[in-house]
Amino acid sequence: MKRIRDAKIVATLGPASSTPEQITELFLAGVDVFRMNFSHGAHEGHRERLQAVRNLERDHGHGAAVLMDLQGPKLRVGKFENDKVELHTGQTFRLEADEFLGTSEKACLPHPEVFAALEPDTDLLLDDGRLRLKVLSHGDGWAETKVITGGTLSNHKGLNVPGVLLDVSPLTEKDMRDMQFGLDLGVDFVALSFVQRPEDVAAAKKLIAGRAQVISKLEKPQALTRLDEIIELSDGIMVARGDLGVEVPPEDVPGIQKRIIRKCRDAGKPVIVATQMLDSMIYAPTPTRAEASDVATAIYDGADAVMLSAETAVGDYTVESVSMMERIIRRVERDEVYREMRELERRAPEKTAADAITAAARQVADTISAAAVVTFSSTGSTTLRAARERPKVPILGLTPRLDTARRQALIWGVHSVLTEDCHTFGEMVSKALHAAKTEGYAGPGDAIVITAGVPFGTPGATNILRIAWVE
Repeated sequence: MKRIRDAKIVATLGPASSTPEQITELFLAGVDVFRMNFSHGAHEGHRERLQAVRNLERDHGHGAAVLMDLQGPKLRVGKFENDKVELHTGQTFRLEADEFLGTSEKACLPHPEVFAALEPDTDLLLDDGRLRLKVLSHGDGWAETKVITGGTLSNHKGLNVPGVLLDVSPLTEKDMRDMQFGLDLGVDFVALSFVQRPEDVAAAKKLIAGRAQVISKLEKPQALTRLDEIIELSDGIMVARGDLGVEVPPEDVPGIQKRIIRKCRDAGKPVIVATQMLDSMIYAPTPTRAEASDVATAIYDGADAVMLSAETAVGDYTVESVSMMERIIRRVERDEVYREMRELERRAPEKTAADAITAAARQVADTISAAAVVTFSSTGSTTLRAARERPKVPILGLTPRLDTARRQALIWGVHSVLTEDCHTFGEMVSKALHAAKTEGYAGPGDAIVITAGVPFGTPGATNILRIAWVE
């Protein structure tokens, strides 16, 4: 399964993509990572879909990774007497923590932590920002507000509190049950919702204890104030533009996206751009030109992966959406402007032996027109470091660990190869040459550039560079 592109595709599974046949179609169309959204669906359904993904390894000799996306805390109003009310601009509207059936004058908001964080003039957004309230006064378990933007408000609609740090854990009781289930199944990544501060990431990583990698979803503007710390603690980042776009002005989202991608590139951490990328393809066989440009912009900016949500979960054109995203990525990566941008934005290596070796490998590969850069890594750190350099040639990530092989499906430019462990440097070179040839990346007479860490099995100890020729 040789992908002719560097950026990766993440696709969400759902009612339109639940059967083994549908999942296989998506994989063959180009999906590298399958997302399971635990906001929806029963555990048994997720189990069946994960098993279908794992069967791809057996059937095609090249697997895909599985990302479980936790729901996180959802702030919602309660129910109304007639299931919905009409709020008029300029009226007052009261929110109370006590449970009762709401009216056009007041509603239940069963979240005491929200009232504890409010200040006068705080904006409250309802139903994905369609309605806006402004806090006039508040106390223990209540708030009096003025309706700034009116409209229809129905049962259990969501609430956002932009610009306010809420004392809310990103892991609810439901998330804890879901996470334990996913870890027992063997998911590769856990996407953590509602991240506001680095402590949220640290708490999740402590609970996960290395059984999966943590992808922090940046959907709260509060997270941007400690962005560097969150990126450092995370194994990867997701730019969740849908929820983020509710709490910040729409015109700010593109700049925030670019800033997050640049920070992740500096840190050498994978970054996924998500939400509404090909939204019109839920119901149409082709995207709008603006959507195609949106996907392309993420690739030009240097994103490791782009994600499909409803397009593949519930859409009418699931395979077509993946194929379209594949075509856009490949077209961008063939563009001279794209390569020029990658060269101009190349990061200076850190002052370590491992970074010096990896930077040299990229330069050597360019100089001798090597067919590939081959990394050998137990944890994947050597391979991740190679991807940070953005070489012009493919990266073959050899690893003896199945979990590392799967996780490398998210890394830019990496074709992951599961191999037996090596005990000598000569054995490693032999395996690298064999993999480059059998995986279709090099032929007789082609050169490959090999990086690894000796002694083998030492995390982060990239200290060897070797040029070898395929016979």
